Amino acid sequence: MITGETKSKIDKIWNDFWTGGIANPLTVIEQFTYLIFIKQLDDKQILMEKKANLLGVPIEKPIYTKKQSALRWSNFKNKDPEAMFNLFTKQQRELDDITAFDFMKTIGAEGGEFAKFMKGSIFMIQSPKLLDKVVQQIDQLPLDNRDTKGDLYEYMLSKIAEAGTNGQFRTPRHIINMMVAMVRPKKDDIICDPACGTAGFLVSAGEYVYDNHNDWFEDKTFRKHFNSNMFHGTEFDPSMLRIAAMNLQLHGIETPVLTGIDALSEANGNIEDAYTLILANPPFKGSLDYDEVESSLLQTTKTKKTELLFLSLMLRTLKIGGRAAVIVPDGVLFGSSKAHKSIREELVSKQKLEAVISMPSGVFKPYAGVSTAVLFFTKTNSGGTDNVWFYDMKADGYSLDDKRNAIKDNDIPDILKRYHNLGAEGARARTGQSFTVPFEEIKDNNWDLSINKYKEIIYEEIEYEAPGDLIKAIEIIDEERIEALRKLKSILS
Repeated sequence: MITGETKSKIDKIWNDFWTGGIANPLTVIEQFTYLIFIKQLDDKQILMEKKANLLGVPIEKPIYTKKQSALRWSNFKNKDPEAMFNLFTKQQRELDDITAFDFMKTIGAEGGEFAKFMKGSIFMIQSPKLLDKVVQQIDQLPLDNRDTKGDLYEYMLSKIAEAGTNGQFRTPRHIINMMVAMVRPKKDDIICDPACGTAGFLVSAGEYVYDNHNDWFEDKTFRKHFNSNMFHGTEFDPSMLRIAAMNLQLHGIETPVLTGIDALSEANGNIEDAYTLILANPPFKGSLDYDEVESSLLQTTKTKKTELLFLSLMLRTLKIGGRAAVIVPDGVLFGSSKAHKSIREELVSKQKLEAVISMPSGVFKPYAGVSTAVLFFTKTNSGGTDNVWFYDMKADGYSLDDKRNAIKDNDIPDILKRYHNLGAEGARARTGQSFTVPFEEIKDNNWDLSINKYKEIIYEEIEYEAPGDLIKAIEIIDEERIEALRKLKSILS
């Protein structure tokens, strides 16, 4: 966790961007990200130089040549604001017409995954004063270890939500962590988020591995897997891709496989049986034309609704035995259309649906009050659903109003405890927060997966007094009131 001092520094950077005329939260994050990246390039070359000096050999592939040294963070950070600003905005004839920003965009493979998505990026800082302020403050941030770097970037990303703009890109971190802790990523997992946004699910999965299986990194084969093929993300928004790449990089995931396409389109049609674990909160309440959707997805469920199409996509891209944890709107659980019923039948009858966690409607406030649920399933293509575990989450540790303040009530620890001991859940009564429902009962209910379809409610019998007795009691009270008024009048007369 970052300290109050570091939070204050991030708050100051955010406010400086804001007062400097950059009010769009995503633009703030992007500009902050570009500067962090430029600093990282220089830090990387400094390490290369130290190693070269120690061994007494030249650097084979330097990031910056001597001619480009003025573009390095360690050099321009000490310049006066105007000179620094010129390096970012005016072509430098002596530097082959490359600005510091242009250099970052053309660095190529040496810049890692982030550099692949720099096409179309724009430098938006419009004043020397603002650039100098932000550079000096970034220079003071503790960027020397993975935990600190990742935490401070996550804190900056959380401000997208606080600003009330583009909050749809931010699934609450504690919900993401809950889902990751439930599926427990394995050593050989190939993990994908087909609508990755800022890569919160992929980051959380990586942090889970670091925190719970640090010994895996002693294995050279695993290190190679972790750094090259364990994490996959798809996102059509170039801005989100850049932010996702930086988020992963700062969390120690240097070369994730990120793809800039619409996951539901024909361009993604060649991905099949590729992943062993999918973690996602795909966009819902959207609608596409049939000709925009990759044709194989419509074979599972013919629909224009994105929330159903993404489930179809997951079933296509998972390997046999692959697992998925995905957030869906409640309508997926009980929708009466043919498409809704067919996707539910697919999950319950042809795959193995393990759990449905019903979340309260306030989880995504203040942006949406829609009720959602988390589905956990395994791709088998041969069935396997015996019982489905249902949990009625009533509290997630935060108030369910627009403020979302931290509170004591939190069902997440209980969810984790019960989910990892499902053998004991079969005996629970359906009057509690969790219980299991057998396959046949779900089938008989048109594959309905809403918890209220199966939960039993105990009605407490309340006895009321007879109407005649109530009227008599009112008459007595009325007589007492009249008598009291009569006495009061006699005293005052």
